[in-house]
Amino acid sequence: MGVAAGLVWSSTAEATVKRRALAAYILQLGLNALWSILFFGLRSPQLALTEIVLLWIAIVWCMRLFEPIQRTAAYLLVPYLLWVSFASVLNGAILWLN
Repeated sequence: MGVAAGLVWSSTAEATVKRRALAAYILQLGLNALWSILFFGLRSPQLALTEIVLLWIAIVWCMRLFEPIQRTAAYLLVPYLLWVSFASVLNGAILWLN
């Protein structure tokens, strides 16, 4: 994830385009941290599931903004998106089983 952001940061793209893409990156990082707080700290799988859906959307949005700037940066986020997809299924299963 850091390498992807670094590729965008160091690219020759227009500053406003880079700033928007990096803002999306920071947003998804914040949502990532919030999920842990909701799931583990507040012990609320329901809130965490709602939030992880927003996280998934934010990652896809970030990838779409990264792609025109640096295609490799967008592809570097694919494993992260897959991991969040898996975590979403686990979160949903925990909610359903409890």
